[in-house]
Amino acid sequence: MAELFDTEDKQNANSGDLNRPLADRLRPKELSDVVGQDHLTGDEGVLTRLFSTGGAGSLILWGPPGTGKTTLARLIAGKTDHHFEQLSAIFSGVADLKKIFESARLRRSNGTATILFVDEIHRFNRAQQDSFLPVMEDGTITLIGATTENPSFELNAALLSRARVLTLKRHDENSLSLLLTKAEALIGRPLPVDEDGRVAIIAMADGDGRAVLTLAEELYRSTLPDERIGVDGLRKILQRRAPLYDKGQDGHYNLISALHKSVRGSDPDAALYYLARMLDAGEDPLYLGRRLVRMASEDIGLADPQALQITLAAKDAFDYLGSPEGELALAQACVYLASAPKSNAVYKAYKAARISAQQFGSLLPPKHILNAPTKLMGAEGYGVGYQYDHDAPDAFSGQDYFPTEMGRQKYYEPVERGFERDIGKRLDYWSKLRRQRGSS
Repeated sequence: MAELFDTEDKQNANSGDLNRPLADRLRPKELSDVVGQDHLTGDEGVLTRLFSTGGAGSLILWGPPGTGKTTLARLIAGKTDHHFEQLSAIFSGVADLKKIFESARLRRSNGTATILFVDEIHRFNRAQQDSFLPVMEDGTITLIGATTENPSFELNAALLSRARVLTLKRHDENSLSLLLTKAEALIGRPLPVDEDGRVAIIAMADGDGRAVLTLAEELYRSTLPDERIGVDGLRKILQRRAPLYDKGQDGHYNLISALHKSVRGSDPDAALYYLARMLDAGEDPLYLGRRLVRMASEDIGLADPQALQITLAAKDAFDYLGSPEGELALAQACVYLASAPKSNAVYKAYKAARISAQQFGSLLPPKHILNAPTKLMGAEGYGVGYQYDHDAPDAFSGQDYFPTEMGRQKYYEPVERGFERDIGKRLDYWSKLRRQRGSS
């Protein structure tokens, strides 16, 4: 691995350049040096191919912490003659953006383009995100945004339509081990741990490349040159333990499955236990919030319509409070879901409706429920015979709304639990009226 590091880096490492963190000293200088993202930076990687054809354009880099988003942004900028600007959405606002855009416009008028790297771009609100659109469209800036959150949920659709999303993968054991090997080559001596200790460091880093290098740096600073320690000594020095499970592998999926099934099985105590385990192991609380929202729709549905509102409120509460205070809101939602009446009727109905949509294709709705904004459409019978339900007895006309070719379908079967019991009675009443009024 020695050829990966130049002479200057070795001299810095050996001369006690402790002001630069190890992770910074090991920051790759070429795309090919990036570890753990071969799908982007390997010989056939997306970024490699993009640069071979003339440049990448605006990008959103989406991935967990410590996977190299900032490094990739700098490397991308280094492949061009563009001016590079960097800011963090956590510490910046509209005024900062205006100054950057004004400078970029002036630079552009002088023939120099600008790459703007925005870390944690999902922290910008919708209005702030919209401010990027005109300067992206006219070429004033090329945007590279970095986010740990799903762009589909956190970024405006208009912004996403103007940028390509590249997904960075969480580091696996092999790539973290390779980073440690690079650190050993740079420092000039082996990591002062036995094989079990090395495995424990990788587990403690939990998929974060920057974290594994920071842990290695702490060890180098806290041990004697010839010292070699095991897992127990490692934990004493670092004052931390390995995670309870690997968020990217079987442990993650096992525990989220256990949480979901405990909620579905109406066991709030077991659900709280698995929620606490995942939070304690460092799981992203917003990921858990999204899963709770899914449970509210899939397993409770209209048996308790409040469930969805409560889980969304819990997500917003965590967004507002952060950790650890916001975790209580997630716990509250978890207990509510586990205690609520259960129904998957809407879930089953939606799946059945999708099958029909795929099976019957693009059938025209019945003409009587189509608007006729033109004379031609009126002459074709659009809107003819439509009955306005509010003018009908019981505000119910009983007309059929399905395409004629497929006939009336039945998807939704409410259960006799919770609020769905009332919905079922209402639907039965309307079904009776529909039969009486001649629309089966």
